[in-house]
Amino acid sequence: MPSEFDLIRRYFTRPARHTDLAVGDDAALFRVAPGMQLAVTTDTLTVGTHFFHDASPRDLGWKTLAVNLSDLAAMGASPRWATLALILPAADEGWIAAFSEGFFDCAGRYGVELVGGDTTRGPLAMTVTLFGEVPAGQAITRAGGQPGDDLWISGWPGLAALGLMHLQNRVQLADAGQALAALHRPVPRVEAGEALRGIARAMLDISDGLAGDLAHLCECSKLGAMLDAGALPLAPLIAAGADESLARHALLVGGDDYELLFSAPPEARDVLAALALKLDLPFTRIGQLTGEAGSILLADGQGASPRPLDARGYDHFAPHA
Repeated sequence: MPSEFDLIRRYFTRPARHTDLAVGDDAALFRVAPGMQLAVTTDTLTVGTHFFHDASPRDLGWKTLAVNLSDLAAMGASPRWATLALILPAADEGWIAAFSEGFFDCAGRYGVELVGGDTTRGPLAMTVTLFGEVPAGQAITRAGGQPGDDLWISGWPGLAALGLMHLQNRVQLADAGQALAALHRPVPRVEAGEALRGIARAMLDISDGLAGDLAHLCECSKLGAMLDAGALPLAPLIAAGADESLARHALLVGGDDYELLFSAPPEARDVLAALALKLDLPFTRIGQLTGEAGSILLADGQGASPRPLDARGYDHFAPHA
């Protein structure tokens, strides 16, 4: 039976290129580049809450890091270093090897070095703390929105929620492949976040559902919002096999998307169109911020009066059906 230290050496130690001292000592040592601020985020994934017991360990390794990368992307920060704390029910080397491969696939893709962490026995869970850099004063927060700003969203929100519904047999999708990929191996929008520095005024990632996360952005910016139901990017969800009602529900309240929701002035529309082409990533304009703090409305685009949008996102401590 391998020891804790054997597992760390075998599966979680890699050569460090940008770190003064990484895995193997009591603490890591690294230096932030001159003129940069340190951005730090932490997320925990637990079995039964964030993933099923039979989840692919390789996919889980990828997602464990990707959800943290999404948080840094939402700040316009560039990821650099990570720590990983693993709680394992047993020292299953096959599972650990696959998890490690997925984790380092993601780390290599985004230039992250694993610089430390911990392993212990217990119910399966993993916690990543991720450190990144952003030019001083250029981080994009949730509080910078201004009345009249356009609201934009990246990518294809709602697909991950459809994938989860499919696995739970709540819906049977004609083509579940893209939805399941979005759920199991989310693509953090790191390049987009970096490119949006100086363009986006307020930003966050969509992890708890568009409606709920929009409410967070509005609360921090002390503004309201008007969404255009006709502008919501439902086409990929409908193509996967959802009807329009289910597609709208998945997009607005589904969560687990890790796309970027951001505001920008209307004069940035041409710049954003060009940036979307450069990144090969859709940016969809879905509404605008208003001066009516706390008022989040959904317009149907057909002349009816806008109606209040239920802004409840996912809450770990709220009762769930």
